[in-house]
Amino acid sequence: MAEENKLSYFFLGLGLGVAVGIIFAPKSGEDTRQYLKSKADEGKDYLRKRSDDLVESASEIVERGKTVINRQKDQLSAAMEAGKQAYREAVVDDEPKPGPA
Repeated sequence: MAEENKLSYFFLGLGLGVAVGIIFAPKSGEDTRQYLKSKADEGKDYLRKRSDDLVESASEIVERGKTVINRQKDQLSAAMEAGKQAYREAVVDDEPKPGPA
């Protein structure tokens, strides 16, 4: 949620900066357009880098989740196998022993 606010503030600041820059531009129209284009490119590069960072973070979180799930699956399998073994041992121990007839 905080990231969304930062992004909103970034665009608000960008828009206000462009507006103030156009109003008080000390340069010619061509120079101002070049300047605005370069700033727009900087903004685009920032967003691209930020989205790459977010994708990387999401990938790391997914990998950690997979690791945790696999560990839990292994523990559950081991517990089930131990339970089956205990059941088998209990059944064998409870079987009547053949005695002398």
